[in-house]
Amino acid sequence: MITETLFNAENITANSPQLEQLKQLFPNCFDTSGRFLLEKFQAEIAQHTDISREFYSMNWLGKSYAKLLRNLPPETLLAEDVEHNSKEENAHSQNVLIQGDNLEVLKHLKNAYRNSVKMIYIDPPYNTGSDGFVYQDDRKFTPKQLATLANITQEEAERILNFTDKGSNSHSAWLTFMYPRLYVARELLKEDGVIFISIDDNEVAQLKLLCDEVFGEGNFVGLISVVNNPKGRSDQKNIATAHEYLLVYQNSNKVLLKGFKAEKHITKRYNKKDELGVWREIDLRKTGDNDRFEDRPNMYYPFYWDEKNQTLSLEKIDSSIEIYPMKDVEQKGRWRWGYENSKANLSKLFARYMPAKKQWSVFEKDYFDEGDFIKSTSVWDFKDVNSERGTEIFVKDLGFNKDIFPKPKPIGTIKRIIELATNSDDLILDFFAGSGTTAHAVMQLNAEDGGNRQFILVQLLEQTDPKSEAYKAGYKTIFEITKARIERAAISVGAGFIPARNTDNERTGINPVPTSTEQKIDLGFKIYQTTDNFNAVAEDEFHPNQAQLPHLTSLTESQIQTLLTTWRVYDGAKLTETVQAVDLGGYIAYLCDKRLYLLNEHFNSQHLLTFIQQLDNDTAFNPNRVIVFGNHMESAMQQELNQALASYSNRKNISLSLIVRA
Repeated sequence: MITETLFNAENITANSPQLEQLKQLFPNCFDTSGRFLLEKFQAEIAQHTDISREFYSMNWLGKSYAKLLRNLPPETLLAEDVEHNSKEENAHSQNVLIQGDNLEVLKHLKNAYRNSVKMIYIDPPYNTGSDGFVYQDDRKFTPKQLATLANITQEEAERILNFTDKGSNSHSAWLTFMYPRLYVARELLKEDGVIFISIDDNEVAQLKLLCDEVFGEGNFVGLISVVNNPKGRSDQKNIATAHEYLLVYQNSNKVLLKGFKAEKHITKRYNKKDELGVWREIDLRKTGDNDRFEDRPNMYYPFYWDEKNQTLSLEKIDSSIEIYPMKDVEQKGRWRWGYENSKANLSKLFARYMPAKKQWSVFEKDYFDEGDFIKSTSVWDFKDVNSERGTEIFVKDLGFNKDIFPKPKPIGTIKRIIELATNSDDLILDFFAGSGTTAHAVMQLNAEDGGNRQFILVQLLEQTDPKSEAYKAGYKTIFEITKARIERAAISVGAGFIPARNTDNERTGINPVPTSTEQKIDLGFKIYQTTDNFNAVAEDEFHPNQAQLPHLTSLTESQIQTLLTTWRVYDGAKLTETVQAVDLGGYIAYLCDKRLYLLNEHFNSQHLLTFIQQLDNDTAFNPNRVIVFGNHMESAMQQELNQALASYSNRKNISLSLIVRA
C-alpha cells in the first residue's frame, strides 16, 4: 500500500511549483539545500556573452572579501599562559597549543614561522548542514567601507555582509571562510612543505578548485580515499558512503613523499618466496609514451632465456628465446636498467611468458627489505584509519567518555600522514585542532622512531552545548578538551616509552646504564591565546605594525607581557624562543633574538648609562635592535637614547638601531 498526500501546504510558497519546473531544466542553478541561485540562472539565460573576455576561473560571492581578509592585520594580541608554561614538563617544550580564531593566529605566526612548517594537516568543517558550520565574521564594516576596501560595488558589499551577519553555510560562505586561512597557511610552509586536508563529498570539488588557486594547479599531489567507515553510513539515501578524502598539495615541486615504512605495511604484492627471501615481480620494461628507444638507446638490448634450464643470459645460446622490451622490434621501447646494471644483477632477473599480451618479458625479483618504503596508494583501507579506532583510543587509552568528543580522528590516519611527509625533526601545524589527535600522533611517532618533531595546534574558544556530555563533564569549551587530550596523550605515550639504549653495550653483553644522553621525547607543550587588544581602555584600533598604540598612560605587568609576546613574534622570534630579563640598574628590559625591548615605564639616563656599560663589558650581550614602547618613554628620553645608540654604533662599527612603537 502506498500512502500519498496530494495536497500538503506545509512547504508550499508562492513560487514553489515554478521553482520545481526550473529545477528540472536548470539543476545546476540550485544548491544542495534546494536554494535557487539567481546569478547562475542569469548567466545561463543571458542572450549575449562576450567570449573574448572569458577565461577559466573560480568565483563566488565573497571572494573579494576573502582576499581582503587575507591581507588585513590581526586585531588581537598574543598572551602567554604563564602558569601552564612554567610547569616543569612544559618549561622547555617546543610544542605549542594556541587558543583563538585560526585566521588571527596564522597572521600572528606569519613573520616568525614563514617557510618553517614542513607539514600542515587540517580537518576543517565539512559544511554538511549538520556539522554546525556557519560563517560569521567579527569584523564590522559598513557596506560603503567594504566596497571601498575590497574594490567592489556597494550592492555586492551588502550581499556579502548579509551572509556574514546572518551566518550562512552556503558554498560561498564556506569558500570565503577557507580562502584566507589557506592563503596565509601557505606562507608558513617550507619550500618542500606539504598540506593534507580532510574533507568529504560536500565540498571536495570546491576545495580542489580553491587549492588549485591558492597553491597552484601544478602543485596538486593527490586525492586519497580514506575508508574510515567500511560498513558505510546507514543514514544516507542511495549510496552508503564508506570513506572521506585527504586532499594533498605541495608548496613546490621539491616535495617527495617518502612512502610507508615497509616493515609496517607489507602488502600482498610481496607474494613470492625463495631461499633469499620474500619478493614481488616488477616488469623490467619501460613502455610509457615518454619511454622511447631514441631517448635512452643504451637501455635497448636483448635478453636470452633458456627455457629448458630456466636461466637468463645476455649472450645468445642455442635454442634460447630472444627477448626485447617490446613484442614488435620495430616498436622498440626500452628496459628500466642499462646493460651493465642488468649484467651485474642478472641473478635477480627471470623471464616469463605473458599469455594475455602474447609475448615474453623480463622481470626483476624485488626482495622485501625492512628498511624500504612502500609508495602510498590512493586508497587507505587500513584498520587504524577507521573512525571506530579513533573512538577506541579516545575512550580506552585516554579514559574519556565517548560522547565528550564524537568521532575523534584516528591517530593512525595522522601518523601515516606524518610518516609520508616529514623527517624526524620537522615542524607540524594543525589549525583545526579539535580533539588534539595531531599532537597525540606526533608524540607517539617520536616515541616509536626516536624523532624530535614539534607541533603547533590552534583551536577556537568554541563553547560546548550546555546539554552535552562534554559540558556535564566540566569541559565548557572545545579548547579545554584539546588541552586535556594532549595532557592525557603525553601520560599515555610516556608510560609506554622505552628510551633508546647503547647498542654497543648490548652487543658486548654489558648491562646498559641509562645516561643523560639517552633519547628523550618532548611530552610537554606551551599554551598561548589571542586576546582582545587594549581597547578595553581605549577605542583606537591596534595591530603590531601600527604606529599608534591605544592612548594609554600605563600598562599593567600582564599587559606588558602580552605586548612583549605579540611584538617579539611579529619581529620574527618563535613562540618558544627564550626571553631573557635584563636588569639595567633597576630597570627591567627583555632580550629576545638580539632584540632588546624597553616596554616598562621610567627609563632614564642612568638606565641608559648602565645599558651602554653592559654593551662595553659583556660580550654575550649583543642586541642589534632596541624596540621601545613610546607611551612609556618621554620624547626627550627617546631622543637621548637614539643619539647614544647612533654614537655607539659609529664608535664600535656595529649595527644598532632604535624602533619606537608609540
